[in-house]
Amino acid sequence: MDDANLDTTIDELQNLDMNALRMRWRTQFGRSAPNNLPKKILFHLLVYRVQAEAHGDLRAETVQFLNTVARNKAVPLADVSQSNNGGLKLGTVLVREHGDVNHRVEVTNGGFAWNGTTYSSLSQVAKAITGTAWNGPRFFGLREQRND
Repeated sequence: MDDANLDTTIDELQNLDMNALRMRWRTQFGRSAPNNLPKKILFHLLVYRVQAEAHGDLRAETVQFLNTVARNKAVPLADVSQSNNGGLKLGTVLVREHGDVNHRVEVTNGGFAWNGTTYSSLSQVAKAITGTAWNGPRFFGLREQRND
């Protein structure tokens, strides 16, 4: 689903009443919506699901981390803030539009994941996207452009 269709779908969801949101929930999840959820929460959960289907959902390790936190288990802070990628935290997603396409790059333990491949540097990702050599941090807007 492209961004225009995604925006249209979200607009349609926003205009639904509570009964229509519940019907959409049943269609989306194959079961009835929880009775205690207010309209605003139903809407936001449906929008999240539509966006996740269009752009990808959370990684499995992120879901596991959030489930651990939700169960009130201790989480070592080193695991949350660990970064070997230029100060970017693990799980950070960088988005750059190039050639009318939004490219999403995720910071991982092994480097930077884009399009099913992990690269050791942002510059390698930028080259894979554009076909030309780029300063990766500059390409992704992490450094200012030079005005030479």
